[in-house]
Amino acid sequence: MINTRNLIAAATLSLCTITGFAQQKIILGTEKLKKYVTYFNSIDTEAVKNYVPNAEAFTWLAGQIPLFECPDEVLEQNYYYRWWTYRKHLVKTPEGFIFTEFIEPVKHAGKYNSISCALGHHLYEGRWLKDNSYLQDYVKFWLYHADVGQTKQRFHQFSSWIDDAVYQNNLVKPDQEFLKEILPALDKDYTKWEAERKLKNGLFWQNDVKDGMEESISGSRKDQNQRPTINSYMYGNAIALSKIGKMLGNKTLVSKYNLKADSVKKLVQDSLWNPASAFFETRKAKGGHAEVREAIGFIPWDFNLPDDKATYAKAWDQLLDTAGFNAPWGLTTAERRNPTFRTRGSGHSCEWDGALWPFASSQTLKGLANLLTNYKQHGKMNASVFYAALHKFAASHTKNGKPYIGEYQDEKNGEWLKGDNPRSSFYNHSTFCDLIINNLVGIKPRTDNTLEIYPLIPKNQWDWFMLDNVSYHNKTLTVLWDKTGTKYNKGKGFLVFADGKVIFKGKDLKPIKVQLN
Repeated sequence: MINTRNLIAAATLSLCTITGFAQQKIILGTEKLKKYVTYFNSIDTEAVKNYVPNAEAFTWLAGQIPLFECPDEVLEQNYYYRWWTYRKHLVKTPEGFIFTEFIEPVKHAGKYNSISCALGHHLYEGRWLKDNSYLQDYVKFWLYHADVGQTKQRFHQFSSWIDDAVYQNNLVKPDQEFLKEILPALDKDYTKWEAERKLKNGLFWQNDVKDGMEESISGSRKDQNQRPTINSYMYGNAIALSKIGKMLGNKTLVSKYNLKADSVKKLVQDSLWNPASAFFETRKAKGGHAEVREAIGFIPWDFNLPDDKATYAKAWDQLLDTAGFNAPWGLTTAERRNPTFRTRGSGHSCEWDGALWPFASSQTLKGLANLLTNYKQHGKMNASVFYAALHKFAASHTKNGKPYIGEYQDEKNGEWLKGDNPRSSFYNHSTFCDLIINNLVGIKPRTDNTLEIYPLIPKNQWDWFMLDNVSYHNKTLTVLWDKTGTKYNKGKGFLVFADGKVIFKGKDLKPIKVQLN
């Protein structure tokens, strides 16, 4: 009889040796990863094979991703499912590695089926891979290759928070030489956005479809509205460029982008905040607010834009309101009380007038996590609200009783509104694993040698969990909680390991800061 456990161990050891991680101290092991990958492979016809086919999925994932275990089987399975699907989208091209959005070729894509819409999501999710060269190739593709030989713009086909995502990636995998290499292109790209989309009043405009959010309540495919989306992205990009400038000792860049960020921040709060609805809203091209709350009003918190005031925090009350964004299957893209909620299109043509979109759900969850972590004014929000919304998001990843991630869903029954359209399968248009690592477990990347962890796991929710094999600042981290000490036999309480050595041990599961050795 073949000893599967030994085969798994041998495969993992072999891969670690190849990739230079032979000295890692992995506590959790890869048995669960193997179990999940075997299951996911068994339910997949694999109509499209890219760089890592299903047959090689376990070996590749074992060498690349953090391992996760928790009592919540819905979160745990979906964590591995999302890494398994993310891997499907890795494509090797003559111009380097890229990640696709659609698994099937689509007409509106550029070279190699590339689309920039979910670029920021791809970079946030992928920053936790061991090998950062995939993402570095991907960034350079968009900066230097995507528009070459094309009849129309591909990089600016959609709004982007690329500068922010590049900076956040660098916090996990520091590489100043890479930042120096691409900084001129990032700087030039920001200027290009200003030339294309900045109004005389200082705000940015965008068509709904160019935000990747067509058929919304607040606008249309052609209206040049001032939206919380692009303005929040440009704020986040300016902040990131300022921080990159500081990191590289470029005082001129720091000053330049601090001024830009301050300007956009003030304009968003002065012009896009609607006091009557207590919400950030789209401002119409002809003037005035759109007078509808949409999930895009939460995006300013994705970049910590709003001031820490109870006035702004009140917007989050709508997350709990069933007439707001709280629906049986998840968080809607528009408030359910609006008279035109879910009235556009056929229900199968990419409507953003209320249906559930993973793209928006992951943005809202990121914004909520930032509110709870970085702000003092939380309103009615707490870790239990975040956990419940994250769990519901994970539970929505299903179709016909099997794991699935598609484009968008009915908010009442979870029906995937693209039906069996093959383009919708394995839709790489959102984050999930990053929400587990960065927000639920709470690893908060920094520039210095301090490891900061801010868990959003509600008190008494779990008796144990482990996040293992996390590549961070050239070290391998393990974060575990063992209430009784009998689950992992590594000690009782909250423990953090770096390269196999304990660097923190505490009684309670709470925010910590500890120096990396």
